Amino acid sequence: MNLAYFDCFAGISGDMILGALIDLGVPGDYIEENIRNIPLEAFHLEIGTAARMGIHGQQVKVVVEDKDKHTRNYKDIRLLINESPLPDTVKGSSLKIFGRLAEVEASIHNCSKDSVHFHELGGVDAIVDVVGAAFCMEWLGIGKVFASEIPVGKGFVTCEHGKLPVPAPATLALLDGVPVHGTGVSHELVTPTGAAILTSLSQDFGPMPKMLIRQIGYGVGGRDLKEMPNLLRVVLGEPDSGRETDRVTIVETNIDDMNPQIFGFVMERLFEDGALDVIWIPIFMKKNRPGTMVQVICNEGDREAIERRILSETTATGVRYYHAGRTKLPRRTKEAITSYGKVRVKEVSGPTGRVFVVPEYEDCKRIALEKKVPLKVVYEAIVKETSED
Repeated sequence: MNLAYFDCFAGISGDMILGALIDLGVPGDYIEENIRNIPLEAFHLEIGTAARMGIHGQQVKVVVEDKDKHTRNYKDIRLLINESPLPDTVKGSSLKIFGRLAEVEASIHNCSKDSVHFHELGGVDAIVDVVGAAFCMEWLGIGKVFASEIPVGKGFVTCEHGKLPVPAPATLALLDGVPVHGTGVSHELVTPTGAAILTSLSQDFGPMPKMLIRQIGYGVGGRDLKEMPNLLRVVLGEPDSGRETDRVTIVETNIDDMNPQIFGFVMERLFEDGALDVIWIPIFMKKNRPGTMVQVICNEGDREAIERRILSETTATGVRYYHAGRTKLPRRTKEAITSYGKVRVKEVSGPTGRVFVVPEYEDCKRIALEKKVPLKVVYEAIVKETSED
C-alpha cells in the first residue's frame, strides 16, 4: 500500500492534482481512454512539461472539443457515473467527491442536495478532474492520503453567480475543519474542485507523516505567480517499517432519553456512513440519570455525514468532535485458501517482525453456520492453517 502526501504550498486545483499524479507515472492516455467510457461531450487532455521558478512538472488542460452546454445537477452527475462502466472503486471515490460538493452547495443555496445545479462544476472539465483523480489513485495503488495545511488567496473571482470573494463560499465550506492560512496572493489558490477532491480523499492535514519516500511529482498551475512557484507537490511513499501512524476524528455525544432499540439501527447506519468504529459507553449524567456516550471514530472527510446521522436519527441535540493520533501495526488483507474454502484474513506484523493472522469474523461466522460447527473451531482451524503458510 502506498501513501501520498499532498504538499499544497501554493494551493490546489483539479488540474494540478491530475498533473502531479501524471508526473508520478500515470499514463495520460490511460486516464483519457477510461473517462471516455462516460457519455460526455468530446474532449481531450493537453499534457505537457512546464516550469514554475525553475521547478518542472506536468501541466494538464482539459479541452472540450464541442462546447458543453449542460448545467448538470447532482442527480444528473450521480446517474452519469452510476450508469457508466467505471470500476466500482473509481465510482465510489468520484461519487464521494461530488457528494461533498452537493452537500456544501445545498447548504449555501438553501435547496435539496439532488437539485443542486453545478454550473462550472458540472462541466466536462470538472468531471474529468474528479474521475481522473480517482483513476490515478487506483493506478498508483494509493491506500492513504495526507495533506499539508492549505494556503488561501484573497480578492474576488468571477463565476456563474457573479463576483464572489476568495476563497469562494463553496471552497471555504469544503475546508471546514481543515487547517488553513491566509496569504497576500490576490488570486484563487484553492478551487472548489481541488478542495472537494482533497478533503474527500485525505485522512489528515498537517506535517508529512512518517514514510519512506519513493517518488515526487509536481503538478503545474495555470498562473505564473510572482509570490511562489505555482505548483502542487505530491510525495509518494511507503509506511515506515514497524508501525504506522495517522490521525482520526472522534465524534461524541451523550444520550439519556432514547429508546435503546434504536441504538443497533443507528450503529449500522454509522458504519455505512464511513465510521471506522462505533462505541456505546454506559455513563451517569446530570441528576444521576443513566445514559450512553455515543463515540464514533472516523476519518475527517466522513465527519459531516456522521454528525448528520447522529443528529437526525437519535435524540441528541449536539455533538462534539476532536482529532486524535493513532499508532497501528502494519497489516494487509488477503484471501487465503483453507479447508473451508477461500477466507479473508488480515496479516498483522508485530513490533518484533513476527506476523500473526486474524481471520475475518464475517467469513468465520458464515462458515460456522453453513457447516454447523462452533465459531471458535472454525477460527482456530483457519489461524492454524494460514499461519503455517
